[in-house]
Amino acid sequence: MSEETPPQPHKRRVRYSGKNPRKFAEKYKELDPAKYADLAAHIIAKGLTPAGTHRPICVGEILTILDPKPGEVCLDATLGYGGHTEKLLPRLLPGGRLFATDVDTVELPRTEARLRALGFGPDVLVIKKMNFAGILGLLGEAGGAFDCVLADLGVSSMQLDNPERGFTFKADGPLDLRLNPERGRPASDLLKSLSAEALEKMLFEYADEPHAKDIARLIKESLLPIKTTEQLSAVIRDGMKKLHPKLEDVLVKKAIQRTFMALRIGVNEELSVLERFLEALPWCLKPGGRVAILSFHSGEDRRVKKAFMKGEETGVYSSVAPGPQRPSPAERNSNPRSACAKLRWAVRSAKPVQ
Repeated sequence: MSEETPPQPHKRRVRYSGKNPRKFAEKYKELDPAKYADLAAHIIAKGLTPAGTHRPICVGEILTILDPKPGEVCLDATLGYGGHTEKLLPRLLPGGRLFATDVDTVELPRTEARLRALGFGPDVLVIKKMNFAGILGLLGEAGGAFDCVLADLGVSSMQLDNPERGFTFKADGPLDLRLNPERGRPASDLLKSLSAEALEKMLFEYADEPHAKDIARLIKESLLPIKTTEQLSAVIRDGMKKLHPKLEDVLVKKAIQRTFMALRIGVNEELSVLERFLEALPWCLKPGGRVAILSFHSGEDRRVKKAFMKGEETGVYSSVAPGPQRPSPAERNSNPRSACAKLRWAVRSAKPVQ
């Protein structure tokens, strides 16, 4: 006689003060959009993103550029929430496959479970926990090269919204900022190791911060070690108000945002990773293969533009985007997080890479 499974204790829903939940962990309905689809749709209609989810950007434009066809093999180099992959895969079937890579050990299992539940098995969707700079290592399994490649360089909303990841200054949490929390060192450790001059250079080069010198000095002269997002925000906010009493609050907020972005790029070595990816990319595309890259700040876009232009000059790419394509006004209005996105594309020629 088989043993019966003991009854599970009833789990009460998350309790919170007030009419609506404010903290990330309290938003249990938003965090379960499959169960509460009506609420998720209502939030999206208001131009917001439900907590713990992500809205893919320039989907229509990317599908047009990549033009995925049945039987082709494609790569989503930055899987994230899987929004782009979910739209690309049906166009590759029957007979095609999509490879997807990501380094986020927190979100990757959730995304894989969600995509598998939609019916995309390992025969059509191959998911790898790896940095996209190592895409050359996928070529053997992919049949030698890809027909199309997508790289969305933006941080996912799931990472931005969760205070435990340390990406946001809007809620207190550990100053971490690592895309892969199992590797490297958090931003709090990076701040301790950098000199004021090195931090100033990072803020200027990675975020175009006009007050880089002042912010670097404020951080390094802090009496207490900066270990949380709120501590970093307060040091910048209070210090900038003293140094520049007439500086508008919105500009102080921008300075805080740019500081967080610069630290994230530094912690994850994002620009050097992007450069390695761009260098490997021509080897990974079949003749006629298409690539689309979404960037979100000038440092990324400059590198993509330079790599594509160089490839066109040497004949590796037969054509490249004449300029960056921006999300439509309607998309920017409905999804404000898309506002700074720039989309560039290139088409591989038949010329061998030298």
